[in-house]
Amino acid sequence: MDIYQKRAKGLLEEFKAFALKGNVVDLAVAVVIGAAFGKIVSSLVDNIVIPLTALLSGGVDLTDLKVTLGPTELAYGVFLQSVVDFVIVAFCIFIAIKIIRSLERKEEQKPESQKTVEPTEEVKLLREIRDSLNK
Repeated sequence: MDIYQKRAKGLLEEFKAFALKGNVVDLAVAVVIGAAFGKIVSSLVDNIVIPLTALLSGGVDLTDLKVTLGPTELAYGVFLQSVVDFVIVAFCIFIAIKIIRSLERKEEQKPESQKTVEPTEEVKLLREIRDSLNK
């Protein structure tokens, strides 16, 4: 094995150790779930929230707002509509996170009697010794 093969093998082993660390795998899972959650939020906003907002605001569409300065046309309405869309999406995500956190808090507040705690290996071993001595 020459020096380049050793370096390649070492690099491959180092990459394998990096890629299989818990943090990297957790991050990959978070990205996939985040993408799926993003689609859910986008669908909620596009199909429910924005139509309701348009209904409540009388169908106001800001994208047609423009100002002409000489030969240049500034379509600032598109920007304003993007800001409004962002605020709506951010608010929906905020509400979803608040709901998730409140559910987590409720789970944490369960009485100790409802939580099952697995005994440690030492406790299991001591119980086995106790049981064998009682025979």
